[in-house]
Amino acid sequence: MERKDLWLLHFSAFFFFLGYILVAPLISPLAISFGASPFLVGTVASVSSIFALILKPVGGILGDKGKSFEAMMMGTVLGAVAGVFYLLSFLMQNLVIFAAGRAVHGIASAFFFPASLATAINLAPKGRVGETLGWRGTMFSLSQLIGPAVGGLVADYFGFNFAFVLAILLSLVGFLFVSTAYREVKAKIRFKESEEKKGSYRELVNLSFVGAAISLFFMSFAYSGAYTFLPAYYKVLGLGTGIFGIYASIMGGFSFLTRVFGGREADKRGPIPVASAGLLLVTLAYVVLFLYLLPPEAYLSAVVLGMGFGLTVPSLQMLALATLPKNVRGVGSGIYTMFFDLGYLSGPLALGYLAEIKGYESVFLFLPVLTFLSLLNLLLLKVLRRKTL
Repeated sequence: MERKDLWLLHFSAFFFFLGYILVAPLISPLAISFGASPFLVGTVASVSSIFALILKPVGGILGDKGKSFEAMMMGTVLGAVAGVFYLLSFLMQNLVIFAAGRAVHGIASAFFFPASLATAINLAPKGRVGETLGWRGTMFSLSQLIGPAVGGLVADYFGFNFAFVLAILLSLVGFLFVSTAYREVKAKIRFKESEEKKGSYRELVNLSFVGAAISLFFMSFAYSGAYTFLPAYYKVLGLGTGIFGIYASIMGGFSFLTRVFGGREADKRGPIPVASAGLLLVTLAYVVLFLYLLPPEAYLSAVVLGMGFGLTVPSLQMLALATLPKNVRGVGSGIYTMFFDLGYLSGPLALGYLAEIKGYESVFLFLPVLTFLSLLNLLLLKVLRRKTL
């Protein structure tokens, strides 16, 4: 990947996701410190997904209208605005203001995520879509590696307010990279839209796109449960926010190691076999986590979980989006990522209700079941595709 425009795009994704993910391990502990119940903790964690879910198609439409970079810049600015809400909520000890910040961050994701994903595919060199998505995913994994640990440690040692100021600054750095990438693309790359295959939005109703979206839903449902209730469980036990930050960073580190490999293998072998192998690892990781919830044994599940995500995420993205015509890929990216938000919305609400009744530990029994359903869906998709050939 020698192209400057692609690397600027990758770095913009890194800083946006870093600002977004740095806050993630702080949501549950902060809500608990405000006196929130387990169900309310899950509800607050879901707010961003509600707004992202509703507005993702808007971000996709902007991309299809040639406004991808404008959508990404808007997303980074809104990410900084969300950080201001977080800071105010802490200073005023107000959970409602914090929930408003989560809503703004969800809107930011709705603008940034589908535009960034579609643009990465559009700019990818021929025959290297999986690799390009792997590099983009690597930036996400690197943000996971750094963000949760930094967020948790800064909150523990300097206070939540310093962590939120850092989130604001990171989003603004993301804006600088997006704007620089935009100038680079305008100067050097001219998309010849007239030479591109034109398609209608009806082309989104195909086996590959629908199958990838369903698998993403089940995977994100389980992921949201781990990300919401494992830090809450550690907080209740009095272990602090940094413990989950380390868990998430280990997961991000091993995902970082396998993302590009997963993308390249998807280019060579096709996305379904690689995604299936990844989901098998993710399922195994959640089984280990259920058996060993406390560190240091729990960190073994983080290793396997990261490796599984590194294989699965770029492969599912490629399966859903790579064959779509460029003029519908923005909306396709928006709808596809909506299934992530739908899972991330459903998980904290449904599993939060379960945690309210039976305790936080009960949540972790259902995580491997959900990812196994994701794997079964891919295997069914493989059979159905063979029958249609």
